[in-house]
Amino acid sequence: MTESPTAAVQAARRQLATRLREIRTEAGLTATELARRLDWYPSKVSRIENARTPPAIADIRAWCAACGADQAVEDLVASAQSADSMYMEWRRLQRTGLRHLQESRVELYERTRLFRVYCSTVIPGLLQTPAYATALLESIARFHNTPNDVAEAVEARMSRSRVLFAPGNRFSVLVEESVLRYRIGDAEAMAGQLGYLLTLMSLPSVSLGVIPFSSPHPAWPLETFNVFDDSRVHVELLSAAVKITAPSEVDQYVNACKTLSRSAVYGVKARELITEAIDHLG
Repeated sequence: MTESPTAAVQAARRQLATRLREIRTEAGLTATELARRLDWYPSKVSRIENARTPPAIADIRAWCAACGADQAVEDLVASAQSADSMYMEWRRLQRTGLRHLQESRVELYERTRLFRVYCSTVIPGLLQTPAYATALLESIARFHNTPNDVAEAVEARMSRSRVLFAPGNRFSVLVEESVLRYRIGDAEAMAGQLGYLLTLMSLPSVSLGVIPFSSPHPAWPLETFNVFDDSRVHVELLSAAVKITAPSEVDQYVNACKTLSRSAVYGVKARELITEAIDHLG
C-alpha cells in the first residue's frame, strides 16, 4: 500500500544533500577543505551531506559561495523550504491555538472539487457536529498544551464544512467501523454525531463507506489522510502534519482509497452499522 509519509520528507532531504555533495565535488573540494573554508567542523559537512542534519538557508548560501556555485542557490533554497513544509509539527502549527489552523486551509478546501478521505480513528472533520468537534479539539488542545481557543476553532471548522453543500463538489469518505464506536465526548454527543452521518449519507455528493470489523482487510489500518483533487495529500500523524505533492506518492494514496473501498459497505449496510453503534451507546 503506502509507505510511511515521513519517507517523502526524508527522500526530499536526501535529494538536497546529494545535490550539495555534487556541488562540492564539482568544485574539486574535499569535505575537510570545504569545512575549513566555511570555518565549520568537518562533522557538520558530513551530517549535511548524509541528510542527518537539514541545512539552514544560511548554510546553503555559504556552501554555494564557497564552491563558486551561486547560481544554484535559489533552486536549493526552494528545495529546502519545500522539504520543510512537507513535515510540520503540530506544536508549530498550533502554537497560537487551533482556530488559525482551521482557517488556514479554507482556500484549499474551497478550490478542491474531489475530496478523498480515510479515517481509522475519528469522524472526518468535514462530517463532524459542533459537539463532537468540541470534544475532539478540547482533547487535542490538552494533549499538545496549546492555547485554548476551541470555541473559535469549532466555529471555523463548521464554517469550512460548508464545502459539503457547494455545487460540483464530490466526497469519497471511508471510515473503519471502529470510528463509529470510539467515544469522543459523552453519549449524547456521539449519538448526535452518528445521527448526522445518517443525514449526510443522503447527499448525492457524499459517498460514505464503512469498513466492517469482519471485512477481510486489504491493508493494515492506515493513518488518517485527505486527498485533494488527486494532486495533494495531507497525512495526520501523532506529532506532525505531512503534506505530499509528488505525483507518484499521491497516486499511492489514491490507490489505497480505491483498494480500501472494496472492503467497505455502503448504503443500507453502512446505515445498519451506524445504527448499531447508536444502539450500543445505551
